[in-house]
Amino acid sequence: MAKRILPPNPKAAAFVALGFTLVLYLVELADVILPGDLDHAGIVSRQAGGLDGVLWAPLLHAGWSHLFSNTVPVLVFSFLAMAAGIGRWVVVTAIIWLVSGLGVWLVGPADTYTVGASGLAFGWLAYLLVRGLFHRSMPQILVAVVLLGVWSGMLWGLLPGDPGVSWQGHLFGALAGVLAAWLTSRGERGKAAKALPASPGNLGA
Repeated sequence: MAKRILPPNPKAAAFVALGFTLVLYLVELADVILPGDLDHAGIVSRQAGGLDGVLWAPLLHAGWSHLFSNTVPVLVFSFLAMAAGIGRWVVVTAIIWLVSGLGVWLVGPADTYTVGASGLAFGWLAYLLVRGLFHRSMPQILVAVVLLGVWSGMLWGLLPGDPGVSWQGHLFGALAGVLAAWLTSRGERGKAAKALPASPGNLGA
């Protein structure tokens, strides 16, 4: 069966993608207006008190320029990742959110707050790049080729470079995206196998 390359309900998917991005902007606006520094709710590696940052870090950004740099990837990749429906996107996003955050907590720089949605962006991109292979879908593979041609420069973010950029979040986000593609494809194959009618030769006596 052919796999979708675009969401079954593009308007709903666009609404979700825009809504999530709007939340990021509202959080950053609140960080500017309110006293204190919301970025202190980010991930602090290998500290028990910084573990809850796994839940909040993707919603926080170190200034408007940081948020602006993540906006287009978040919009595009989150929208395309809803090709199997918003419910599947929620599952994929949850996997990327948790795995990327835990990866940063385990191996990120010490005594540093790590924030930003780039781990999600890298996770969605990796998911989109490999899902066609796991689903054996040529249209999805072609979409992956186009994405790779347009966004290949992002992949340099998987390597250590700028000390102010969390390559660990990018790397674990990408690994989580591959994991999400594998897990969801296994689930689909399992459902497909159960849906197949039993052949006479496989029936018990």
